[in-house]
Amino acid sequence: MTDTTSEFFSAAVTLADAEPQHFDLAFTAVTQPCPWPKAYGGDLVAQAAAAAMRSVDDGKTLHSMHSYFMRPADIGAEVRYEVELLRDGRGYATRQVRGYQNGKPLYVCLANFAAGEPGPSYTAARPGWLDTTALPGPEDLPSAADYLADRTGGTMTEVSKTYWSTGRSFDMRHVPGPLYLTVEDEKVPHQAVWVKPFDALRPVDGLTDAQRDTAALAYVCDYTILEPVLRVLGLPWAREGLTTASLDHAMWFHRTPRPGTADGWLLYAQQALAADAGRGLASGRFYTPDGTHLATAVQEGMIRAFQGGPR
Repeated sequence: MTDTTSEFFSAAVTLADAEPQHFDLAFTAVTQPCPWPKAYGGDLVAQAAAAAMRSVDDGKTLHSMHSYFMRPADIGAEVRYEVELLRDGRGYATRQVRGYQNGKPLYVCLANFAAGEPGPSYTAARPGWLDTTALPGPEDLPSAADYLADRTGGTMTEVSKTYWSTGRSFDMRHVPGPLYLTVEDEKVPHQAVWVKPFDALRPVDGLTDAQRDTAALAYVCDYTILEPVLRVLGLPWAREGLTTASLDHAMWFHRTPRPGTADGWLLYAQQALAADAGRGLASGRFYTPDGTHLATAVQEGMIRAFQGGPR
């Protein structure tokens, strides 16, 4: 794959049919390259979302997912997703998805689908801490590649620098500045990240374009959602001894992105909610540039800021 494209995302959510061993349907998918000891958690969330969406064929759309990460996933290896068809009603449908690797379950989620119906609409305003009149636009902010071009330090290697810069399928631009090497600005418990795929999202076999765009939100949300916790604690990614891992994750899809929306800039507003006992909790909301609230995510993660510790 070439740099600065969205191909890694497309590869991550391209599923192959498999013979079920435990539940009603099964698919396989491959985790994508990254320079860490374990696969990126967003691979699992997006792959499970794709598996669940491929099991619903009556026009219902994914409106919520609730996930647990039980074991780390091997990088560049196949994960088997088994889908249990728990309920199919006229208005709603529910699926359980379990991911297996090396014969053991490593991920589980419940996913719910809705047919939708006419009704009143409300979209939450951007959080009060986010001064929209002073928020820089994405074109006024450095990309990860620009920011890291002449910087180094801590645990950052050339391999990890390349990954942060071009290996995540999405361009991500931070307000305040990014946490790759240092926490340069005030240790506030919130941040905004402009996100956009490096190029237009490709068609994905088995998914409609709307389903692919929903999977894209599930995929990209995990990269930065713990960052407001790291920011308020003064912990950059390259800090010696820092280890993080996703523990559990919830996501609600309020609106299906209009065609082309996911190819453009989206604002991901994030806030730290709690940090204690080696865990941190943060929330994030996706907005279109015109202020439409697309989705909300909440995630708890393990945060170890020292060498060693219990496993």
